[in-house]
Amino acid sequence: MAPHSLPARRIVASPFSDPALDALMLPFAQGVLAWPSGPVLFLRARDGAALRQFPLSQLVCEQSFRPDAELLERAGLRVVADAAADAARYALVLVLPPRQREEARALLARAVQLAAPDGIVVAAMTNNEGAKSGETDLKQLAGLAGTLTKFHCRTFWTRKRADSVDDALLAQWSSLDAPRRIENGRYLSRPGVFAWNRIDPASALLVECLPTDIAGHGADLGAGWGFLSLSLLARNPAITALDLYEAEARALSLAKANLADAGASAALDFHWHDVTAGLPQRYDFIVSNPPFHTQSRADRPDIGQRFITAAAAALKPGGRLWLVANRHLPYEQTLNERFGDVRVAGERDGFKVIAAVKARR
Repeated sequence: MAPHSLPARRIVASPFSDPALDALMLPFAQGVLAWPSGPVLFLRARDGAALRQFPLSQLVCEQSFRPDAELLERAGLRVVADAAADAARYALVLVLPPRQREEARALLARAVQLAAPDGIVVAAMTNNEGAKSGETDLKQLAGLAGTLTKFHCRTFWTRKRADSVDDALLAQWSSLDAPRRIENGRYLSRPGVFAWNRIDPASALLVECLPTDIAGHGADLGAGWGFLSLSLLARNPAITALDLYEAEARALSLAKANLADAGASAALDFHWHDVTAGLPQRYDFIVSNPPFHTQSRADRPDIGQRFITAAAAALKPGGRLWLVANRHLPYEQTLNERFGDVRVAGERDGFKVIAAVKARR
């Protein structure tokens, strides 16, 4: 995604708030740290009310998750796909590290690398997402200049000094989330994406339940690193085209690589897209292993329900949907309201595969 020019945009008020973002901004709100006049980088950025207390004209946001990136863009903030491409160094780097340890360490290493000499790196994590480990990691990497705890979160920061940064550790951690081969070299994946180091058992069950007569133009909703699409194409040579939709850009780039290696005969298209916003095309068939929780791991069945709604709207009359989900998720009502025929095609280990056909009238 290309950078956007901020001066032409109006920054609007945001109603959003989350504990980690509130904690991240706490040192500045309390006057413990001063908000700089120079450039500010926000890695894994999210929009929220706490952010709006400070001047944002110098803020650059990096976000690979499409729904969060769209919220930032709609708010008038500058969003880039890769801050390193700007070749800039920042007076302040803000970070919301993810739960996955290797990915989080790599992100902290990038934050330190992108900070200017004597620049500040500030990170915040919720306690149940590994906050204590994150603080320990930053201390080990570059030393700690301060810490705060509030909102069931931990905020910690460092000042980048040549004598405090462990250069060897910095180099080691910088590559911790690099793409790598998994499953005996069959697939390319990387830490932090869903089921990054294994074949997800729910997707494996869905593949087992798929028929071999699927044909035409279809879509994979929430495609991840591409396992479901690869398996679908291998089993169904009559597929002429397949569109992969994925909200996480880091996963989508892996899917492109995996599908390129597969040498698929079908026409392929890759969409960095929030499926819950709807789909831009009509399809003969759709497959999906939809997400059902937020970053805090709380169940969000409404996400899967919105995937089903989007699939129903995008399928042609008579089009077929195959979906896998945890058995306890309440998807049947949404399916029955939007499809003419709904059946359970398979169950195992707490998962269910549902096959549905859109009514022809």
